[in-house]
Amino acid sequence: MTVEPLPLTGERTVPGIAEENYWFRRHEAAYLDLVHHCAGAVVLEAGCGEGYGAALIARHAARVVALDYDQLTAEHAARAYPELAVLRGNLASLPLRDASVDVVANLQVIEHLWDQAGFLAECARVLRPGGRLIVTTPNRITFSPGRDTPLNPFHTRELNPAELAELVVGAGLELELLAGLRHGPRLRELDARFGGSIIDAQVAVVVQGDEWPPDLLAAVADVRSEDFEITTDDLDASLDLVAVAVRT
Repeated sequence: MTVEPLPLTGERTVPGIAEENYWFRRHEAAYLDLVHHCAGAVVLEAGCGEGYGAALIARHAARVVALDYDQLTAEHAARAYPELAVLRGNLASLPLRDASVDVVANLQVIEHLWDQAGFLAECARVLRPGGRLIVTTPNRITFSPGRDTPLNPFHTRELNPAELAELVVGAGLELELLAGLRHGPRLRELDARFGGSIIDAQVAVVVQGDEWPPDLLAAVADVRSEDFEITTDDLDASLDLVAVAVRT
């Protein structure tokens, strides 16, 4: 069965589109790095979006419940990835029983939420003792530099490393890892080739409504998940933040 792709709105990334490949691979890199936490586990992906990340997790997990608030998105994920148990529901009040899952995965979602502390309290509620919360989110310092309000109109509040750590601990969880995703050597070469930032080069094309320069489009389409690194060094300079926390 052929499933029509979700429309590109800027709210979520979609696989299989050359112009979107940098963002897709950047998100995929975090899933691949963190999926070992999901081996044999019952996993809730809170905010599954298109569903590709939940499907990646499902290759390793015992069961994956994929939750999204948007009806069109949830319906698409259910059609495209029948291995998932897809639910439509509000992340402010997770439709799961207390202590019912081993892992809550929340990748590139918390920045879209109005009540971030309330959401993390809900994550703690549905996690079993010893269960893990996995969160990734854009680093406000580098994603919206020098701004109090996010550049992305779909983001309500972006976080810096200290703010993310404070929220996680405030939900009663023990912070196990706080790291950052950044460009590896191959992407740093592309940064240099495209005027200092391949991100800025892409944004300029979209904002100006221009045709994609062939060399830029080819470079973006060729980005791989392994072109990104996740490290605990110099968190303030990272592109995305990565947190793993445990319910004790």
